[in-house]
Amino acid sequence: MSAEQQERLRRAQEALAQAEQAGAGASASPGPEPVAPARPSRRRGRAEDDVPEAVREDDEPDPYAVARQIVLRQLTMAPRSRQQLADKLRQRGCEDEVATAVLDRMEEVGLVDDAAYARMLVHSRRETKGLSARALGYELRRKGVAEHHIEAALEDTTAEDERAQARALAQARLTRLHGLGRDVQTRRLAGFLARKGYGAGVAYGVVREVLDEAAEHQRD
Repeated sequence: MSAEQQERLRRAQEALAQAEQAGAGASASPGPEPVAPARPSRRRGRAEDDVPEAVREDDEPDPYAVARQIVLRQLTMAPRSRQQLADKLRQRGCEDEVATAVLDRMEEVGLVDDAAYARMLVHSRRETKGLSARALGYELRRKGVAEHHIEAALEDTTAEDERAQARALAQARLTRLHGLGRDVQTRRLAGFLARKGYGAGVAYGVVREVLDEAAEHQRD
């Protein structure tokens, strides 16, 4: 997690605590209670890592506190979509009603934000993996991000951008294929781009241009 993400998480945690404290003073309706300070940790299995020891040892643990701590632990490890967090809570045995209440509260204070998550993932995957818009959309849908957030995160992507990115990927990959026949290079480069989510038209067009410009394929 970057320093900026850590700082955002810290501010959101503080806002969450303040919101819960204000809510407890203004309303007598039942809701999440502050988490008791954790006791010194003991060695335990990985399956228990998301649940604070103080909560686990109580005869009647507060389900909201447990759910909140699971979510916060998940977010300290990596950014998550709301659906990913809901899936984790369900996996840990949290009731759907409790999970919804906790995630709604965390959305209110900005700790859970699918729009920001989608923008972050698009930027990260483009920079590190060179994924196409189609592949990025598929990944975001698989993580449960709503379509309007996906469209907003990808709205600045143009066909020219996609082609330029595919071309850069093909040029970089070609350095590993030096000395192979052109047909072999074509198949491998096209397959490589297809795995990044680029369509056949873009992939083969870019590969043809890159190979035409390669020194090893220049006519004497």
